[in-house]
Amino acid sequence: MTKFDTIYKNLVEDIMTNGVEELSERTGHKTRTVLGAHFSIDLEKDGFPLLTLRKIPIKMFVSEQIWFISGSRKVDDFLSDYTKIWDDFTNPNGVITVAYGYRWRKHFGRDQLALLINLLKNEPSTRQGVIVTWDPTSDGLTLEKKKNVPCPFAFTVNIVGGRLHLHNIVRSNDIMLGMPADVPGFALLQCILAQKLGVRPGIYSHSISNAHIYDTHYAGAQEIMKRTNDHKKIELVLPENSFDRAEQKDKALVEEIFNNLVTQHTPMEPITGMKVVV
Repeated sequence: MTKFDTIYKNLVEDIMTNGVEELSERTGHKTRTVLGAHFSIDLEKDGFPLLTLRKIPIKMFVSEQIWFISGSRKVDDFLSDYTKIWDDFTNPNGVITVAYGYRWRKHFGRDQLALLINLLKNEPSTRQGVIVTWDPTSDGLTLEKKKNVPCPFAFTVNIVGGRLHLHNIVRSNDIMLGMPADVPGFALLQCILAQKLGVRPGIYSHSISNAHIYDTHYAGAQEIMKRTNDHKKIELVLPENSFDRAEQKDKALVEEIFNNLVTQHTPMEPITGMKVVV
């Protein structure tokens, strides 16, 4: 198996074996949960973290990250051509009020991504490359049920040893449906930022405060625990000027990244019947 397959399978097994089962008042579903899960993967040494133990919709996370980089918050603005996964989280105007890219680029009155790139260009050794998605004026700390609050709520970027490293910090991760898209999505962002800054991609780190599997996904988790393969590592080769093209919502960029990954990706059978718990 690839390095990421092994990490993923071990986490699923840990949750199903050692996780604490409790009822979520918000969703009405039981979950098995472990706290403080963490892993790191070297994108040069270990390859791109795209799960092969089951089929993953590649265009979903590729288009999602391009949409994030563009700073949009309307699903009809590019994203809906590739995935409907965000449709349940829109308001009547088709807006996702907590859209990650909008928060990175516009919500707080500053373009965090542009400032990050400028900072790292001029001071590569900085330890202040922090991007925040969570808005403490409105997110969390309330009994009011909201459709969505950010799960990956912050990430840090460091250039060390001529490589760009990204640490993704996640308050809550649905391990069966969320994590397999979050990890390659943010690793793609890491590679795009590295290319923009003229450095190599380095270590992707993923820290989860609450890693859980929903009761409706237990059967799928048991199936993952049985699976193994000998899939070779996947190497992402980015098209030139990916960051600038993403800002322009270039649909050809989705196809080019997809074609690079799909030709290397031979996943095992999909696991059907799993739905996002809202």
